[in-house]
Amino acid sequence: MKEIFHWNELADQPHNVASKKERFRAHWKHAGSYFDLLRLNLPLLLPGLRLYQKIKRQLYSQPVILEKATGVAVTPVEDKEKEIQVLLSELGVKNVLVRLPSWEKEKIDSYERFISRLVKSGYGVVVALLQNRYDVLEPQRWRDFLALAFEKLSPWVNHFEVGHAWNRTKWGLWTYREYLDLARPAFELAKKYCFKLIGPAVIDFEFHLYPAVLKELNFDIISSLLYVDRTGAPENAQWGWTFEKKIALLRAIIDLTCRSKPCWITEFNWPLKGMEPYSPAPGEPCVSEEEQANFLVRYFILGLTSGAIERIYWWQLAARGYGLVDPLASPWKKRLSYKAFKTLQTFLEGSTFMRREFHPRAWIFYFVRQKEIFAIVWTKKDSFQYEFSWPIRKIIDRDGQTLPFNSSTIIIEERPKYVIFEIDSF
Repeated sequence: MKEIFHWNELADQPHNVASKKERFRAHWKHAGSYFDLLRLNLPLLLPGLRLYQKIKRQLYSQPVILEKATGVAVTPVEDKEKEIQVLLSELGVKNVLVRLPSWEKEKIDSYERFISRLVKSGYGVVVALLQNRYDVLEPQRWRDFLALAFEKLSPWVNHFEVGHAWNRTKWGLWTYREYLDLARPAFELAKKYCFKLIGPAVIDFEFHLYPAVLKELNFDIISSLLYVDRTGAPENAQWGWTFEKKIALLRAIIDLTCRSKPCWITEFNWPLKGMEPYSPAPGEPCVSEEEQANFLVRYFILGLTSGAIERIYWWQLAARGYGLVDPLASPWKKRLSYKAFKTLQTFLEGSTFMRREFHPRAWIFYFVRQKEIFAIVWTKKDSFQYEFSWPIRKIIDRDGQTLPFNSSTIIIEERPKYVIFEIDSF
């Protein structure tokens, strides 16, 4: 390779600098690590599938208290801190994730100022530590970065995510063993600075990597960058695996390998159509603004009410190709997904999910907040009339607008709705 690492500022991710031929040669060279993965996963296959079936049956069957369960990632933008603070305040989310790339360690003071202001404003901040190939080839470089990041930011940050999407070669790692070597120094420093470590930050549906890593590294919180954008709607299946089934399997693998630790999804989104070259995944995964807003709400609800996932972060607040806000518009333009997230946050924060009604045509979830009972409803496709057994007091659409209604019958459609009932207890 002529270049080891090349950052794509437009899409907030690395360029894939290695050709297919070079990637094949590297994978062949490290074939032994794949045999290790097979050896470690085979004994877990049958008990894992049994536990998966048990967990899948238990999804959505228990009450879930939703306190600070949603989050959004934010990238510092020079001279735009005020705009970011205003947008976060209006959004209502109190969990923020900030990426800190190892190749920007000379900017650590500006990151510290940005993060400290967020913390002073009442936000809980997670810092995701990003690596590249140079960090693998020069281990001391990575260790110096970790030491600096922890020294500067641990007074403000209680949680650090170690590494990022390392199962994609463009992020600089070729095997899970390289990730182990990268992550181990963070555990040594965590004892000194007394913070919690999150990982292993595996991207997409590659859960076979978890046993090998979790067997060696004792993370406080297990994380996944669980994208489902290539399936379209979050209810769609990939090789038979829907989002619900994926999180049940993830929970089963976690419980088998490191018992009942919390699981956070620290990154997901849907890129937007017509936004090349700003899209991180151009082509088939791209959706309209309307679809993005619908899918955002539905993903959060499906994940957080399952009982398998404790917290979920959207990537990210402001990005031309996929963000809640378009930062290249002047002034910054709030997209439909921003309004949808704001409405979702208004209803979810402080509520308790009580139960899901399994319906052949609709997704219907019931919640309690103080003495108010409400439902969040949608269809995957098309629309139909549905009659609730309780009288309705108000219906709010996905974007926070009050809708007219008649009696206890509503139209359920792809755009989620919030149905507030006249009763105050189940």
